[in-house]
Amino acid sequence: MKTINVIVAIVVAALFIGCGGGEQREAPPGVKPKSMVKKEEPAGPDKGVGPIKSIDIPATIDDALAATGKEVFEAKCTACHKIGKRFVGPDLTGVVDRREPEWIMNMILDPELMVKENETAKALLAEYMSPMANQSLTEEEARSILEYFRTL
Repeated sequence: MKTINVIVAIVVAALFIGCGGGEQREAPPGVKPKSMVKKEEPAGPDKGVGPIKSIDIPATIDDALAATGKEVFEAKCTACHKIGKRFVGPDLTGVVDRREPEWIMNMILDPELMVKENETAKALLAEYMSPMANQSLTEEEARSILEYFRTL
């Protein structure tokens, strides 16, 4: 019985010491506790990170560019992406309605950097549990795939 009493006393003493004896601690002047700091909203649309900072997309679809994009997509992307259904990666039908064109191209061109620094890309990795492979495409190829996505 003495052993149990000693153990209980040690645990109570450790808890008291670990809690700091109930003293109040204040943040330094001008510093708000983390629970009071408002999370900053993104400054604008999520364009991702990478080489594409801005892109002008015409109102009409360039059929020749879209056809090239379809060929590149079928050669490089269909191992993981299927149009109209979820596969290893997400269904890309309507992706141009969900993501900014710069984001799409940056994801195609440098998926490693996007997953490292972009919250949306991180969430996709968490959902699909498979990182997007870098196919080492050129900006022109990525742009043609984007144009193909506009036709879906």
